Amino acid sequence: MLNKLFSMVLALPVMLLLAMPMQAAEFEQGVHYTKLSKIVRTQDPAKIEVVEVFGYWCPHCDSFERYLEPWKKQQSEHVDFKHIPMVFRSNQTEFAKAFYVAEALGKSEQTHPALFTLIHRQRAWINNKEQLGEFFADFGVSEEDFNKAYGSFSINSQLNLGKKKAREYGIRGVPSMVVNGKYLVSAQTAGSQQAMLEVVDYLVSKEKSMLK
Repeated sequence: MLNKLFSMVLALPVMLLLAMPMQAAEFEQGVHYTKLSKIVRTQDPAKIEVVEVFGYWCPHCDSFERYLEPWKKQQSEHVDFKHIPMVFRSNQTEFAKAFYVAEALGKSEQTHPALFTLIHRQRAWINNKEQLGEFFADFGVSEEDFNKAYGSFSINSQLNLGKKKAREYGIRGVPSMVVNGKYLVSAQTAGSQQAMLEVVDYLVSKEKSMLK
């Protein structure tokens, strides 16, 4: 009886380890995430910048939303979360502009999920300025306000800056996440979309420990 109890006590730590989910220490550079060859400057050095590079047109980005939205709500004030809409081809430009126009008009909270729904549930597409204007009209944006934002220097500058940052990150597919301008995480490296956020959490914790 004593031998049996002794064996159970010895086995308990092993069983607990097997039952535990993947821990932070198991995430390896070059396996679960990639370190960028050159650090990309972040907007606020006092915070840890986390960027999702995405596309409204991307079905994988659409499915990633179910994990990303609750994750965003759990982040502390130390995390500065941002989106960058990716443009691989010219017919994706209007969707990138849609993101920046929505931010400028204070409509992002409404239009962000609506654009995913439009494309992936309603099977619609936006090919030009007129169609994009009609989309924003459904959210109470006047034609004048839309045209002013759409053609503004600020929107075009943000669009160009987003493209530049995506190049600096070396983005080849979306969704991708970049932590503090140093680390790139994808579903391919992490193993799944849900695991992407686990790796990001690990990297955020790693960067947080270096904040002064």
